[in-house]
Amino acid sequence: MSLYGMLRTGVSGMNAQSNLLGTVSDNIANSGTIGYKRADTQFSSLLLNSGKGSYNPGAVKTDIRHAISDRGPLTYTTSNTDLAVQGNGFFVVNDPNGNPYLTRAGAFTLDGNTGNLVNTAGYTLMGYDISGGDPSVVLNGLTGLQPVNFGGMNMTANPTTSGVFKVNLPDSAEVVTGNLPSANAADSAYTAKSSITVFDKVGNEVTLDIYMSKTSDSPAEWAYTVYDHAGATDGGFPYASPALSTQTVTFDDAGALTSTPAEIALTVPGGEAITLDLTGTTHLAADYIPMTATVNGNAPATIKDVTISEDGTVYANYTNGAMTPAFRLPLADVPSPDKLEALSGNVFSVTLESGAIEVGFPTEGSRGAIVSGALEQSNVDMASELTDMIVAQRDYSANSKVFQTGSELLDVLMNLKR
Repeated sequence: MSLYGMLRTGVSGMNAQSNLLGTVSDNIANSGTIGYKRADTQFSSLLLNSGKGSYNPGAVKTDIRHAISDRGPLTYTTSNTDLAVQGNGFFVVNDPNGNPYLTRAGAFTLDGNTGNLVNTAGYTLMGYDISGGDPSVVLNGLTGLQPVNFGGMNMTANPTTSGVFKVNLPDSAEVVTGNLPSANAADSAYTAKSSITVFDKVGNEVTLDIYMSKTSDSPAEWAYTVYDHAGATDGGFPYASPALSTQTVTFDDAGALTSTPAEIALTVPGGEAITLDLTGTTHLAADYIPMTATVNGNAPATIKDVTISEDGTVYANYTNGAMTPAFRLPLADVPSPDKLEALSGNVFSVTLESGAIEVGFPTEGSRGAIVSGALEQSNVDMASELTDMIVAQRDYSANSKVFQTGSELLDVLMNLKR
């Protein structure tokens, strides 16, 4: 039995070293593959029961593992859609059949046919749609995720729904006497005027004229009156239509705004109802100074490029300068990443040994941040692989010698009859 066992043990040793050479060859071939995780061959003994006077040789078995939790170095690129994770998290991707996987291979580009962001292996990047507000996130599942797609956003116009209008109103201004701003009064009096541009439902620019009139010294009180500039006569009064909004605000002795709510509410002609936030407006001993005048919304424009922040927010950048948040990318993790099942295309599938998937956003916990314009390289160390290859070659030769010796001894045994 020992001679036959010797042959089988030699064969198992050669098979084990073949497996090691197989992982080494894979690692060397993929040393330049983005997001590749090196494979390791682990050996364990398989012993057989033996009597006191004899020994039954056993075998060696192998277990293939991937160093998934071992991060590769980052290399920087010029593409905003090249992504890397500076932490333990994984991108969530789908294959063409809609099956979800995890990956660290972040070389994503825009697919001209579908409008999706896909990586070099054809897997689609998944994220939460935030165009309608904050997403509903399932912490232990992938419910709510959808392809990061810009196909329907290539030509878009968004109406204005909110804005900020912050100025300093001069404390030294005289109280306005005579006619306050009135649509039909050509001699309307006011202290200061500014105009801002907003957008209607189809993206037309609408200019709003905002008049500010000091109406009282103690307490300090100002009246805001807003008109549609399209109805102005020679750039001012009279206007063809009534005021869109009239709002009075007050200030304390220190020049701080005391009105609640501190905002102007109106409806844009042809557009949506909007509120202009006046928070931060002051009443100090200085000239009239516009400080902030910003609104959301945009005119029709095409996407120029995409920007992705470290917290996973994906912005669509338009040719008119508008920057619209469209998606937010999650990062997934499992309790034991090295127990994930490695599949073709540098993707990983959850297994019982890896534990259940956990989903969160970048910069939260140990998942890490997203680095735009960077890629994670393979974690293969070429020097180690070449060393392992030499050792495996020698060990394979030694096991073949064991098999050869066993075969020669069997020949001797068979020739004893002669």
